[in-house]
Amino acid sequence: MLPRILLVLLMLFSGIAAAQSWPTRQVRFLVPFPPGGSTDVAARTLAEKLSTGLGQQAVVENRGGAGGAVGAGEAARAQPDGYTILFAANAVSLLHLAVKNLPYDTLRDFVTISLLTGQPNILVAHPSLAAKSLKDFVALAKAQPGKITYGSGGTGQSSHMAMELFKLVAGMDLVHVPYKGAGPGMTAIIAGEVGAMFAAIPAAAPHIKANRLRALAVGGAQRSALLPDTPTIAESGFRFDASSWYGVLAPKNTPRAIVARLHDTLVQTLTAPAMRARLTEIAFDVEASSPDAFAAHLRRETATWSKVVAAVGLRGK
Repeated sequence: MLPRILLVLLMLFSGIAAAQSWPTRQVRFLVPFPPGGSTDVAARTLAEKLSTGLGQQAVVENRGGAGGAVGAGEAARAQPDGYTILFAANAVSLLHLAVKNLPYDTLRDFVTISLLTGQPNILVAHPSLAAKSLKDFVALAKAQPGKITYGSGGTGQSSHMAMELFKLVAGMDLVHVPYKGAGPGMTAIIAGEVGAMFAAIPAAAPHIKANRLRALAVGGAQRSALLPDTPTIAESGFRFDASSWYGVLAPKNTPRAIVARLHDTLVQTLTAPAMRARLTEIAFDVEASSPDAFAAHLRRETATWSKVVAAVGLRGK
């Protein structure tokens, strides 16, 4: 019995010692999507200032593939030493609801650090689509069931789930075309490969202003400061609210002291006036949280979207 107690104490003190010296080298933030998407934008916006707070460089690495599963799986398998961190979007936690046999489980294989930002999606259409408003789009889709295509960043991604929810709410039949990330999805709709898509506002806004895309409605509870003339879906007469979030997760068994240090540094960086102003400018809402509050958020969201997945029969597609 005594040797076991000593072993536990030795492991505890070793973990504390490692955490106290952390970090002694660069910290790798894995973004599980290709460059150019909103998750990548949020990660790179924070990384530079976060490096100052940590005293070591925070390096953003993109590991796109399988709708976020490749990068998330790599992060889940990483050593729990604080040097590989997952910069996640809600798609990472929702993916297992729509896709079987993922190489990770968000609630089982990670510890939560902090929710960082929230962001409403916006429903956009290619200008060639004969729909000037959301009501036009719904009417067109109902008149042509199974004819209009919509893009997404991949099966199970927030852009996919948001449209599936809106299809239920509006009673439409659309054809899903998944891409390997939000960036490629945005490229596809600009090229006219698909007719519509739910997209992140910072990524879509420049193309809307340049008339390469048409804004139909904002998917959140409020209008966006970037596109104040675009109504919300709720304002257009539909009961709907689907926003994205971005947060930080670490592999399970990461020492508590490292989790606490990373959390405190992230929150200090995120809530600094200049950073808050910058994020607000590009349509991100600061939503810093405690690790426990973030974990509770993940559980609630999983329960909510499980109902949508069951209603539309997405499991395993």
